[in-house]
Amino acid sequence: MAKSRAHRPPGSRLHAALVVEQTLGHVTYGQNLQAVLAGHPLIDPTFILVTYDMPKWAARVPGYSNWTARSGLRARRAVRAQWRHSGIDVMFVHTHVPALLLGRWMRRIPTVLSLDATSEQFDRLGVHYSHDRSNFLVERYKKRAAKWCFERARHIVVWSQWVSDSLVSDYGLDPANITVVGPGVNIELWERNDAGSHDAGLDDAGLDDSVLRVLFVGGDLHRKGAPALMEAARRLRTDASVPPFEVHLVTTGRVDPEPGVIVHDDMKPNSPELRALYHSSHVFCLPTLGDCLPMVLCEAGVVGLAVIATDVGAIREIVVHERTGLLVEPGDVDALEMALRRVLTEPELRERLGSAAQELVRSRFDARANAMRLGEILVEAASRGAST
Repeated sequence: MAKSRAHRPPGSRLHAALVVEQTLGHVTYGQNLQAVLAGHPLIDPTFILVTYDMPKWAARVPGYSNWTARSGLRARRAVRAQWRHSGIDVMFVHTHVPALLLGRWMRRIPTVLSLDATSEQFDRLGVHYSHDRSNFLVERYKKRAAKWCFERARHIVVWSQWVSDSLVSDYGLDPANITVVGPGVNIELWERNDAGSHDAGLDDAGLDDSVLRVLFVGGDLHRKGAPALMEAARRLRTDASVPPFEVHLVTTGRVDPEPGVIVHDDMKPNSPELRALYHSSHVFCLPTLGDCLPMVLCEAGVVGLAVIATDVGAIREIVVHERTGLLVEPGDVDALEMALRRVLTEPELRERLGSAAQELVRSRFDARANAMRLGEILVEAASRGAST
């Protein structure tokens, strides 16, 4: 039997279990939460990191190769172990994927659910994630299961207004039970230590200071739009009016050698090497075909880079066209070439966009401030008890 809140000494911190999916940008999100909540005055956090890896034997087990099933079972085992070890006063689950198999625990423990996208939104973006819709009956069951999961949560936090709108319009949820809390970036870690010079970190990154640098960060090269960026860059290199520039690709994907393209395949999230590369760049380009709210845009913004991205998902909540960056339609290489030409040939534009992006990220995507806000929501959820 777990210890209940009634047995807690007065003033002691709440035992919080934080279940965080570890795929794509969620890894960095989990790192940022751990860094901030470890010192929270009201919460004693235990992080349950649900990894994507799958043992070879698991592929032979019917259903276990499915990520929803695998992540849900892993989360359920870990929550049960934590419950037996020290009790859980409040639970945080990011995302709904591992939450779908935590129904029993969501009824028992006050739960805050965190989403970067809803199932309906993911289905609409699915073609770019190698994800296909199932037949009508399966899709109807999926939507009902997701809605049931959402309604079991004591409160829902979402990364963007885009997700909040989907919860209301697609699932009929009460907007009063939804709070937008962006993922954010560790501003103290990422901000430049100099007066804004893009030469900062050049020595660490081993880069040439005589050329402009266009930075791309993304594991899935095709979905993130690297082919469009490479084609636009090839066209611009033939134009004598465009100053010399390089394209730096941070990716684990395979890239064929090409003049003016530098591949970085060993960068880790939040690492000094990655930060040095951002600091020494001038433009950040992510012409993604399908995305929710890429955290790399927060990283680019906080170091003051001029950002070019596509108008998909919630990206426009960070990249406001002509104010904090430039937006183009996904797959439109001509528009991407034009946007790149502008930021490469107009230093005043780069400075204006970068400064505005930095201001927006500082005010809305500060990981420390947003994690502390999340802590407040967890404390409030614990005080209200579990859902019925």
